[in-house]
Amino acid sequence: MCKKLYISVLVVALAMIGSACERVETEPRDWIKEDLVWDEKDRNATLAVFFLNDIYNFIPGGFNRIGTGNGDFLDAGAGDAIPSRIARPVEYYTNGFISAVNNPDPYWGNSYAGIRRVNIFLANIDRVPATAASIVTWKAEARFIRAYLYFELLKRYGGVPLIGDKIFTLNDDLSLPRNTFDETVNYIVAECDVVKADLRKEPVSDNEWGRVPRGAAIALKGRTLLYAASPLFNGGGVSTDATKKALTGYPTFDATRWQKAVDAAAELIALNYYALQPVYNNIFVVKKNTEIILAKQSGNNTSIESLNAPVGYGSPTASQGLTSPTQNLVDAFTTDAGLPITDAASGYNPQNPYAARDPRLAVTVFVNGQRWLQRNVETFDGGRDRPGGNIVQTRTGYYLRKFMADFSNNTTYTNQSHNFPLFRYAETLLNYAEALNEVGRTEDAVKQVIEIRKRAGIKAGTASRYGIASGINQADLRALIQNERRVELAFEEHRFWDVRRWKIAEATLNAPLFGMQITRSATGTLTYNKVQVGTSIFSKRLYYMPLPYDETTKNLNLVQNEGW
Repeated sequence: MCKKLYISVLVVALAMIGSACERVETEPRDWIKEDLVWDEKDRNATLAVFFLNDIYNFIPGGFNRIGTGNGDFLDAGAGDAIPSRIARPVEYYTNGFISAVNNPDPYWGNSYAGIRRVNIFLANIDRVPATAASIVTWKAEARFIRAYLYFELLKRYGGVPLIGDKIFTLNDDLSLPRNTFDETVNYIVAECDVVKADLRKEPVSDNEWGRVPRGAAIALKGRTLLYAASPLFNGGGVSTDATKKALTGYPTFDATRWQKAVDAAAELIALNYYALQPVYNNIFVVKKNTEIILAKQSGNNTSIESLNAPVGYGSPTASQGLTSPTQNLVDAFTTDAGLPITDAASGYNPQNPYAARDPRLAVTVFVNGQRWLQRNVETFDGGRDRPGGNIVQTRTGYYLRKFMADFSNNTTYTNQSHNFPLFRYAETLLNYAEALNEVGRTEDAVKQVIEIRKRAGIKAGTASRYGIASGINQADLRALIQNERRVELAFEEHRFWDVRRWKIAEATLNAPLFGMQITRSATGTLTYNKVQVGTSIFSKRLYYMPLPYDETTKNLNLVQNEGW
């Protein structure tokens, strides 16, 4: 009997061992092999489309993305905000801690991973028996994303290795040198020109909203050419070595580069489809509108509100107040007459600082007294939104308001569309204005700025100039356009790169950062005092980002940017 029991136990044990062996995974169970993705019998191309959808994930987003977890806005590294929390990674850009091993936004690995995925898609999609028209469109989408990823590298580093359609294996030589700035710009522009005709024509249907339309390719081309024509890249590079100078820009200035930027912006305008939204804040809370050319898609949520609204709004609506806009940004907003607050004729009152201001201020920054969730924001010392003590709260007297719906009379937040705008029509008009001004067509440039200010709610004023002086010269309009971009495109990740391409970062980012201290008397009288909350520092080498250290050690043919 014991013998029979022993045999029975042995059989059971062997069976268990056998079943255990069968459960061993030699590859992830959720990994779909290539022969399934590129299935020659899949007429709906289901898995191939999943593969393409995944490529979209490599497009950069925005909002609170710098740093791990709930991060910070990139604009907090450009003087328009500071983190409400102390010692955050985004501050490396303003305190000199940035380095080749300490860059919170390198984007190198992500870009090349995405480029590789695009190349795999292009090499295999023809095997899938989808319609010819669908395959043409999908290829154009993938190539656009690849061009976009190269632009993300270009604006950070200058010229980078261009790998074309090649899919590298471990047996290939991966020690590729950098292409020049000129070659990289030409590649991006050429790709945009090739794919634009094959992308979806506007209007894009509701079920395809968020996919790349024709206008996005023209917008990327225009932004690339605008950057290429700008002072830093157009013969004004800070590199002293001739090789590095060609990698990070054009060695010599060429005025005709501005005309290329003019033409690209005009091409997008000529589509006669995109238009400014009548109400500024609608751009950011209406999922589909004619001002958005392309946005990073996400499901409706309350993340922007919960991460950035004033901290005094607790249960059931918790707000963390992670972003503190600076007084530097607030002061950039004109009065509602379009005049700088430093203008003696503006009527600005330092003790009533938010009265009669550019209406965009109220939907970009929370200021003291602004209504939100059925009460007024209190950022005076000791107020519910600046209570003091050891909690995260505003360090400047302001909180971020942009990208949020109007919750002034709500009791709690509701899910909203929070798709980060990658390209929108207002940027195109500002690109057009900037390039027109640089080719000497100053009054034509004024017309574009007027369209932006009119929509913003600035008063028409004398001769319907919306605060723009009659007979304004090129230099003054250049400064005005730069300021207009700052307020119109605030927190959309333009300012960080604009001050670099304009080559003004040494002046604008070597400066004190200010906030507003508000005190309330026993009788309720408020007193406003501008106070310094920090100092931003900038060195010339920060005009270009350092190539990641691990990339330059793996690939000795990569020339590091000067100063790193």
